[in-house]
Amino acid sequence: MDPFGAVIQGNYLYGRGAIDDKGMTAANLAVLVTLKRSGARLNRDVILLAEGDEEAGGTVDMKIAVEKHWDKIAAGYAINEGGRVVTKNGKIQFIGVQASEKVMANVDVIVTGTSGHASVPRKDNAVVHLANAMSKIAAYEAPVQFNAVTRAYFEGLAATEDDDTSKWMRALESPDRGEHAARWISDANPVWNATLRDTVTPTMLQAGIRQNVVPSEARGVLNIRLLPGNSLDALLAKLQQLVNDPQLRFETEIGGGEAAPSSSLTSDLYNTISRVAKQQYAGAAIVPNMSTGATDSWPLRMRNVQAYGLLPFPLTDDDLLRMHADNERIPLDSFRKGIDLLYGIVNDFAVTK
Repeated sequence: MDPFGAVIQGNYLYGRGAIDDKGMTAANLAVLVTLKRSGARLNRDVILLAEGDEEAGGTVDMKIAVEKHWDKIAAGYAINEGGRVVTKNGKIQFIGVQASEKVMANVDVIVTGTSGHASVPRKDNAVVHLANAMSKIAAYEAPVQFNAVTRAYFEGLAATEDDDTSKWMRALESPDRGEHAARWISDANPVWNATLRDTVTPTMLQAGIRQNVVPSEARGVLNIRLLPGNSLDALLAKLQQLVNDPQLRFETEIGGGEAAPSSSLTSDLYNTISRVAKQQYAGAAIVPNMSTGATDSWPLRMRNVQAYGLLPFPLTDDDLLRMHADNERIPLDSFRKGIDLLYGIVNDFAVTK
């Protein structure tokens, strides 16, 4: 599909950002317009803040908005992307409310070697050394770690899964079966694997200008997602030791995130989200979650804002995995239900009864 065409086919709207994050922006705007038109008496300010640089970490992102315009947007609570309303076999399986997120860093992998004619192979070929290094890095698996949010996530999710999955989720921190449980859970779902540990993903490669020229430099990019509180330098030291190649060095790109405190799981807004979601989707489990990706909630949390991620659209795992991928899409009926859920939360939390 045309990534920028907003193509409607069947019950779906296809387009880059349909889920992440134009759909959420449109839903938030719809909620604000509906709230205004209703003439409701608010018991607090309701602010819509939209910015377009969250993925790039550039000059117009939430960090800049907070640093330069805090006097206009200071708030006690925030609703942002990051959560999930997950459907399975046509039913709502669980509603994940994001209360924490991993910390993003992009790291350049730079390998140098001797340039020359491709007809004379050399052992210090930068392309070969980069390929070998990236292969080793891709195979690296960080140790399993838990925090309060991920622990509550798996505990809550265990009640919604089949017996076998539930058994291994409950065994994740057991002394005798924890290691096997983590392996089973990691193999079962790539999102669960990324929730359990730091991840390092090769995403870009660049080398050479001609087919018959050995380049003097080859470069790659690693997209790293750290559990809050973990050290990037310590991870890179492990990778350097793993690769064990004097021709290689790492350089960290600017614009990464920072580790922010988790939002409260007992605040008034969290309780409101849970209550309204249970009313709209009776029987669905409400669980806190930590985003495997980064969102713009962390600069708010650094200012003590209780920020919660709630992508309110009921989606299957297949549709969720289309984010940043080919044929990203959102079901039209899920979009409407998402607006209803968001409006119910804001109306309950901010309107005088």
